[in-house]
Amino acid sequence: MEEILEVLEQNSRYTDNEIAVMVGKSVEEVRDAIRDYEEKNIIAGYTTLINWENTGTETVTALIQVKITPQRGQGFDKVAERIYKFREVKACYLMSSGGFDLTVIVEGKTMKEVAMFVSEKLSVQEYVQGTATHFVLKKYKDHGRIFKDKTVKEREAIFV
Repeated sequence: MEEILEVLEQNSRYTDNEIAVMVGKSVEEVRDAIRDYEEKNIIAGYTTLINWENTGTETVTALIQVKITPQRGQGFDKVAERIYKFREVKACYLMSSGGFDLTVIVEGKTMKEVAMFVSEKLSVQEYVQGTATHFVLKKYKDHGRIFKDKTVKEREAIFV
């Protein structure tokens, strides 16, 4: 029933009836599967992807690479937990190779706000050895969605 997850990942607003038709299952089978996925934390939540550039609201997104010292018996998990609990942190990933251990996605209202988060909250954490901050200048695609303006092509005027 992974096809139910694939449908929901594309658009979580589909109704149980619509999903049932799309995957060829009964509505009850779909409801039971979704309930089971939620209980097992396979479906961890439902979110809306917003293209903030089109709202006029100023937001800044930064990708921050963090070098940390793993803790004995807990590895990177305890340090990562302290970091991902900050409200500014939108995502936190353990990386497999390279000069950094964690990649942290942070959002703020201004570059200065993000910079202050890094200098006052993130880089001062015990076990954090260093950071590298990269600011997102423009989003072209996020979570599988292309952020292209839908422009209406104007027809050429014909004069007779």
